[in-house]
Amino acid sequence: MGWNISHGTDSNGEVRRSYTTMHNLGQQLAHVLSARDWRTIAFLFDGNACDVVIVAPRKAGKIAVVLSRAAQHRLMPSDWAKDAQALADSAQRAATARQPWEWS
Repeated sequence: MGWNISHGTDSNGEVRRSYTTMHNLGQQLAHVLSARDWRTIAFLFDGNACDVVIVAPRKAGKIAVVLSRAAQHRLMPSDWAKDAQALADSAQRAATARQPWEWS
């Protein structure tokens, strides 16, 4: 089981990651982000998400900036940076299209 995240680049237009991968990514993000930035995205990685998470386009744009910042951080391992950037890109696509960014 895992997350299917809208506005991705796979054949279904999604980013697909397992719950375990997303939990581990969240731990990596928490290590490289400021407390303020982490608070912006923590709800996506805290393990308390319901069946579907819908993020408004404006908030998705803010999340994209935070995830990109984390992906480019010098302490972010490159494999985790790729996942963070893939999420940032999908969040930005949702924001640009003025559509909700959905995790299901």
